[in-house]
Amino acid sequence: MPLGRRVGLPGRGVTFMRELEGPPGAPTLMLLHGWLASGGMNWFRVFEPLSEHFRVIAPDLRGHGRGIHSRRHFRLADCADDTAALCDVLGTGPVIAVGYSMGGPVAQLLWKRHRDLVDGLVLVATGLSMVPTQNQRTAFTTIMAVAAGTSRVGGLLTRLPSSWVRSRAPVSTNGKRPDSIQRWAAAEMRRHNWRMIMEAGRAVGRFDAGDWLGEIDVSTAVLVTARDKGIPPESQEQLARIIPYATTHYVDDGHTLCTNGGFAEPLLEVCLEVAGTRGPRLHS
Repeated sequence: MPLGRRVGLPGRGVTFMRELEGPPGAPTLMLLHGWLASGGMNWFRVFEPLSEHFRVIAPDLRGHGRGIHSRRHFRLADCADDTAALCDVLGTGPVIAVGYSMGGPVAQLLWKRHRDLVDGLVLVATGLSMVPTQNQRTAFTTIMAVAAGTSRVGGLLTRLPSSWVRSRAPVSTNGKRPDSIQRWAAAEMRRHNWRMIMEAGRAVGRFDAGDWLGEIDVSTAVLVTARDKGIPPESQEQLARIIPYATTHYVDDGHTLCTNGGFAEPLLEVCLEVAGTRGPRLHS
């Protein structure tokens, strides 16, 4: 696990990122994590193998971990703009945006809103619409709105996760890094802004890029988690069908693929594929 550092984003706030330099002149991967995770939690299995070929940057997104905590309502578009601002501050130039679950919409929006900063896309365990049907979207986003504090009950719900984590996985207070993956993950979750987390769940439930996804003009690979019960594999495959020239790859695993040791090999394979075909826009 690479140590991280805080980075100020002018006019936006202070975020946190983990970074590995990679080989000289290597392309940059911008790793965008999923809902309820952080940059470290989502990508801890893959930092080292990816860094043998790429410069690797993994920020904590808004409300998650040590990402920007704000009184503003959570928006996926703000996460994309934060990522663009981070690229500017670090001077990365165009990146390959790698989005996992919620990070998939953020990667897509980064391309839509900042096309000059995206050389390629790798979309993992994510779909065209994160909640497949209109009825499901309505139910899911309503629950998330309540949990974000729009009622007295919602206000209570936003406090439950951190107390649940504290009671089951207390964080070491000896000033050292946590001594187990469980304690470290608990420490990461205690840093979440739970009002923003619930708002993020609502934003994910409402996301639908169907109107513009077919305009994507950079090399794209979709890594489908074939046993996913969170994002149906059919929705992931639909994403690949709509994006021009996207390639589809499969892993026989579920939505928590990122926690498994077998995650690194297929992710590296698709990142190398996209890096090998990056360059001028496919539709230029």
